[in-house]
Amino acid sequence: MPNTPLDARAHLDTRGQLDARAHLAGDVLAVVSQSGPTVSFFDAATDALLDTVEVPAQPHELCFDPTQRLLWCTSAYRSGYYNAHDGHSTELTVIDADTRTVVEVIDLAPEHGPHGLALDPVRGRLYVSVEASAHRPGGVVVVDTATRRPLGRIDTDAPGPHWFAISPDGRTGYATNKEAPYVSVVDLDRGTLTAKITVPGSEGLAVSADGARVYVGGPYLGFAGKPDAAPGIRVLDTRTASVVDVLPTGSAVLPVHLTSGGRLLAGEIHATTSPDSPLGRQDPGCLTVFSAATHRRLGSVEVGRFPLTITSSPDGRFGYVASVVSSTVDVVDLDTLTPVTRLTVPKLAEPGAHGLAYLPRPA
Repeated sequence: MPNTPLDARAHLDTRGQLDARAHLAGDVLAVVSQSGPTVSFFDAATDALLDTVEVPAQPHELCFDPTQRLLWCTSAYRSGYYNAHDGHSTELTVIDADTRTVVEVIDLAPEHGPHGLALDPVRGRLYVSVEASAHRPGGVVVVDTATRRPLGRIDTDAPGPHWFAISPDGRTGYATNKEAPYVSVVDLDRGTLTAKITVPGSEGLAVSADGARVYVGGPYLGFAGKPDAAPGIRVLDTRTASVVDVLPTGSAVLPVHLTSGGRLLAGEIHATTSPDSPLGRQDPGCLTVFSAATHRRLGSVEVGRFPLTITSSPDGRFGYVASVVSSTVDVVDLDTLTPVTRLTVPKLAEPGAHGLAYLPRPA
């Protein structure tokens, strides 16, 4: 399937595209604005902005608990971003997804820099990645979703575990580490680090539905140009705890997402060095799509500048790509690999749009 360039001036929904999303009526897309600092709620069928909720400074990622209809939001820094900030935050904000009000702000101190989120709805556990301090390595805080209180933490032996994902059975966790050259594997039942899988500066990740594979984007930009740090998606075999394949990409991959329809989505950034910004000069990014079954590249679509988070609709038909520099969310038809529309997320300054969560309507 050929590449489909996206003209940023032509993001107009046609009647047919709206009809194609009619079955999403009542569903909501939640989007973080880091500098908002807000979470915005958009109608998934019509793109209408429904509400905006203010949260503590520098929100990063979102995670939706469908059992309790709660939305969890991490705040990692007082301002800025990884390795370029004015101090760590310690907050985890809980939002009622239906009333769109803040239920509670949980202070995880002395843990700090909370970022990645993974939910085990069966056991009622939320896993939150946190950065290292002077006295202990980075790790994962375990939160009881019923009491909304921390139960403990699991060390990952890395300074900056950033994204975190768990196996479908809820027994194994995987933390990607920007600066450590490995992915940390933890036993969630015993609360221990069990393996380190060699990967050069890992970014986003996704676990397959059968738990047999973990897909890891990278490399961390600080590793670019180093040996064995070619851009792409590392495919990890969970049984052997090893890399078994690399899906090449044109540039560095940050977010990775698996859809219910068996598509592997990757967000590629396109940047050049600039003295004006640690992030460099950002050009439009790219959503690259692979078959999760065959690892065949299916095509790509141009998206906003610096794609940082990806999610999809429950039926796997539509992909959503949040780009932090342009502060936009691109909605993409994954069946045809064509752009549907572009949402603009309010921001006070850079950075803008970041975390995403898809909220299906109540049953």
